[in-house]
Amino acid sequence: MNVIAKSNQLRTVISTEQIQKRIREMARQISDDYQGKTVHALALLENGFMFMADLVRALEVPVICQFIKPQYRREQEGKPEGFTEIFFSHDADIQAQHVLLVEGIIHSGVTTEFLMADLRGRGAASVKVATLLDRQSARRVQLQPDYFGFLVDEVFLVGYGLGAPAQTHRNLPYVASAS
Repeated sequence: MNVIAKSNQLRTVISTEQIQKRIREMARQISDDYQGKTVHALALLENGFMFMADLVRALEVPVICQFIKPQYRREQEGKPEGFTEIFFSHDADIQAQHVLLVEGIIHSGVTTEFLMADLRGRGAASVKVATLLDRQSARRVQLQPDYFGFLVDEVFLVGYGLGAPAQTHRNLPYVASAS
């Protein structure tokens, strides 16, 4: 464990070496699946930026990179209690394109499912999901990523693009838990 993790009482969950090895494996599988096609990689900010960078560098097919950021608006007047609207900061041009949605971690799956349906509705030729971390135990919808790095159960993870409530620790080259 390095000095950063010790000083902040973090425990390494997935090492830098494990992450890089798994990304290379995922990239080989994705490259095989998209042979002869251009991949429109669409990363969800902020958690997906570091994973996206390493993943697209390892792909052996043409890639177009785009980024979107979900924004949530909860419980509005005239809407049912617990109602949440999801908005995205960027309208990606995906008509007739093969979209690979790239996420750092999938929790409930609600945002991912919503975005996949939206992309299909806007004419994407195909939509697949790649996530570094998959917390299936928190899933609220029937969703299975097409490509995933690691199954996790820890509630609070930071590092490798994932940030703490204060948005710190995203720069760690590994995934750590505060528990």
